[in-house]
Amino acid sequence: MAAVPKSLATCLFCKIIKGEIPSFKLIETETTFSFLDIGPLSRGHALVIPKYHAAKMHELPDESLADILVVAKKIALAVGVENYNVLQNNGRIAHQLVDHVHFHVIPKPSASDEEGLVIGWPAKETAKDDLTKLQKELEAKFADSKL
Repeated sequence: MAAVPKSLATCLFCKIIKGEIPSFKLIETETTFSFLDIGPLSRGHALVIPKYHAAKMHELPDESLADILVVAKKIALAVGVENYNVLQNNGRIAHQLVDHVHFHVIPKPSASDEEGLVIGWPAKETAKDDLTKLQKELEAKFADSKL
């Protein structure tokens, strides 16, 4: 059973879902809405959003996440490029601009930096002991039924 829809009157994406702001709608399900990005990084760049309003992914009921990646997959297949990114940001310092959970499906038609997502990946060396400690810490939290 889907979560009771929660919306915020001032939210841009809630207004799009309700049809108060026009969009280039692609796929709509009971819990999910998708549409073309009006400032695309490449042809076919789309957004997939839950109909339930939450600013960050961890605030969503699990059932609101049920078909987001299924819809993203359909969009990726329909756009027809072999390479693409699925991007989801949480919070301003993580580059989230609209306070409603959303997933970008961003086609990457070529290796050039002219189209699609362009990112750096500042990987850091981490000691195996530190990773083991973190793994045990997270496992203990996963065992807690509150997550």
